[in-house]
Amino acid sequence: MRGGSAVMPPFQQFLEANRATVYRFLTVAVGPQDADDAFQETFLAALRAYPRVREPDKLDRWILAIASRKAIDHHRGAGRRAVPTDEPPERPVHDPAPHDPDDPLWSAVRALPPRQRVAVVHRHVLDRPYAEIAELMGCSEQTARANVYQGTKRLRELIA
Repeated sequence: MRGGSAVMPPFQQFLEANRATVYRFLTVAVGPQDADDAFQETFLAALRAYPRVREPDKLDRWILAIASRKAIDHHRGAGRRAVPTDEPPERPVHDPAPHDPDDPLWSAVRALPPRQRVAVVHRHVLDRPYAEIAELMGCSEQTARANVYQGTKRLRELIA
């Protein structure tokens, strides 16, 4: 809305309208074990920024952009994060195993670089168009296409 203030829905209503999509995205993007934490971080960041949002018609994209950044940050920080345990492992753990560590698909998804993983999830799990993926990831449409292509190609190689 130009020249006036846009009518924003209450945050609780916004959360309820977008929670399923965001949780679905994060479950695949960061793994089922870390999806809850990433979900909370996403909506806490959204709550802090919500009073400054002025485009109510783009709230679904806005929250997925935040979730995308949280997913990428999660993977970047995974190597630095301490993992609480009663007995320290013999080798450092960089990415906790999903609930089914023997599932070759989860292993392949975890092996993708963070940006490819996020791009593949947006495209193949949430069925988002490339232009929107680019907007959500803060890159060009060509870069989004390249990330989806390389990620999908790598998944096929790993699963074959």
